[in-house]
Amino acid sequence: MAYPEATSGFEEDESNEAVPYHPSAPASELFDDSTTTIDPSYIISLIRKLLLNVPHNVRDSRPDDGAGAHCNDSVEGSEMVDVQEDTPAVSNPNVQTFTNNESEPMDIPNDENEIDSSERREIATEEEAWEEYGCVLWDLAANKTHAVFMVENLLLDVLLASLAISQSVRVIEINLGILANLACHEAPRSSIISTNGLINLIVDKLFVDDSSCLSEVCRFLTLALRHSGSIIWAEVLKIESVLLRILWIAENTLKPQLLEKSVGLLLAMVDNKHGVTVFLLPPLMELGLPKRLINLLEFEVKSLHSDRTPDRFPALDVILEVIEVLSAGKYSTSLAQDRELLRLVFDVVKLPDKAEVSSSCITAIVLFANFLADKSDLILDVLQDVPFLQGLLDTLPYVSDDSEARHALWSVVGKLLIEVHENLIPPSLLLQYVSVFVEKSDFIEEDLIDHREEDLGEEFKKSQGFDIKRKARIASLSKIATILQYWSSVSDRVPETAIPKDSHPDDGILKKLVECCRSNLVFLE
Repeated sequence: MAYPEATSGFEEDESNEAVPYHPSAPASELFDDSTTTIDPSYIISLIRKLLLNVPHNVRDSRPDDGAGAHCNDSVEGSEMVDVQEDTPAVSNPNVQTFTNNESEPMDIPNDENEIDSSERREIATEEEAWEEYGCVLWDLAANKTHAVFMVENLLLDVLLASLAISQSVRVIEINLGILANLACHEAPRSSIISTNGLINLIVDKLFVDDSSCLSEVCRFLTLALRHSGSIIWAEVLKIESVLLRILWIAENTLKPQLLEKSVGLLLAMVDNKHGVTVFLLPPLMELGLPKRLINLLEFEVKSLHSDRTPDRFPALDVILEVIEVLSAGKYSTSLAQDRELLRLVFDVVKLPDKAEVSSSCITAIVLFANFLADKSDLILDVLQDVPFLQGLLDTLPYVSDDSEARHALWSVVGKLLIEVHENLIPPSLLLQYVSVFVEKSDFIEEDLIDHREEDLGEEFKKSQGFDIKRKARIASLSKIATILQYWSSVSDRVPETAIPKDSHPDDGILKKLVECCRSNLVFLE
C-alpha cells in the first residue's frame, strides 16, 4: 500500500471552504465535496466504521525515511554537518531503517514472530479497511459543513480513543490529518480544545518518529496557534522538552516538506497576533533559535547550488521568514552582527533564476534592510560586490505588488549607491556598475513607470514613513543618473588597454535610462 506525502497545510478562510487534502482514499470513494452533497448518514456510517474497525495494537513496518541529520548534536545547536541518510532516528524497534540506500528490517520480537499468517492477513485487512474510512473522512473534513457535522456526531471522541491506543504510524497520521483539517474551522477548533485529554495527546505525537505523522502534527499546531484559543496551546508547547523536540525535528529531518512544516510551526510561535509570542519566543531564544536557523539556512543555500528541486524552495522561504521576524524586533542588532548570517543573506540575493526563488530573495532583501536600519555601515560589505547589486535589480519585477518590499529594495540600492564615488573608483569597477544599470534598464524603467501614480499619489504621501521612502527613491535614481552621466563624460578618455572599446554599454539605452530617472526625480522632488 502506498503511503503518500502529506500535503501542505492551509489557513482557514471562514467565508470559503478550506482546500481539501487528498489522501490515498480508494478512487470509488473520492468526492468533490465542493459540488456534491454528502448524505449525513454516510458520514455517520464512516465514523461508526472508524470506531468499530480500529486495527489491532500492532506497529506497522513502514520505514521512517524522514529522519536523518541536518545538524550533528542538534539539541546543542552545533555547526552543520554532512547529511547522513543511514542514521535515521527511530524509536520503534520494528521500523525498517535505510542503510546505504537499502532497506533492512531490524530484529522483530519473538512474540510477533508467533503470529501466524492468517492472523497477519486479518490485521492487514483491518488496517486497510480502517484506512479507507479514515481517508474519506480526512478529505471531507476540509469542508466546513461536513467538519461541524462530524464533530457534532462524536468524531473527536473516536479520534481521541484511536490516538490513545494505536501504535500504527499510518493510523496516527490519518487521525492527525483529520484533526488538522478540522482545525481549519472555528467551531471544530473550539471543540478540540474542550475535548478532555486531546490537547496533550496531540502534542505528544511530536515524539513519534515518522515524517508523515510529524508533518501533520506540525500542520495542526500551526493552525491552532494562528487562531483564537492559541494561548491554551502555547501553555503546552512552552515546556522545554517539547520546544527541544520541535527544534530537533527541524534540524534532523531529511524531508523538505517536514522541514517546511516544522519551521512553519516555529514561525507561528514567533510571529503571532494572539499573544503567543510572549510565551514562546523567550524560551526559544534561550535554546539558541537564531543559531539553529542560521545552520538550517546554510544547509538549504548549499543545497540550492547542487539540488534545485522545487520541493526545497518553501523550506528556504520559511526559514528566512522566521529570521526576518526576529530581525524586526529587539534581536535585530545581534543578528546583524552575525557575519555568517550576512554572508548567507548576500548569497540568497545573488541567486540566479529569480523566478524559482523570488520570495526567498525578497525576504533576504527585507532582512538586510532591517539590519541596515540598526547598523548602516553594513552596506560597506557589499560596496564593491556588483553581483549583489545585480541581484537587487533582478528582483525588481517580483516586488511590484508588495510596496513594503519594493521600498526595502530601493532603500538598499540607495544606501549602496551613495557610497559609490564614481570619480574615485577604477574605470573597470565603474564600468561594471554602468553595465549592470544598462543591462537591467528595462526592469528599472518598468518599475518607475508602473508605480509612478502610486509614488505620487495621496495614499502614498499619507503612508507611514512616506518621507523616508521618498528620499530612498530620490537617492537611488539621482545616483544612477549621476553614475551613468559621469561614465558618458569620461568613457572616451579611458585607455583601451584598461577597457576595450567593444565592452562599452549601448549609449542609446544609457541615455534613455538617464532620462527616465531624471523625469521621475522631477515628480518626486
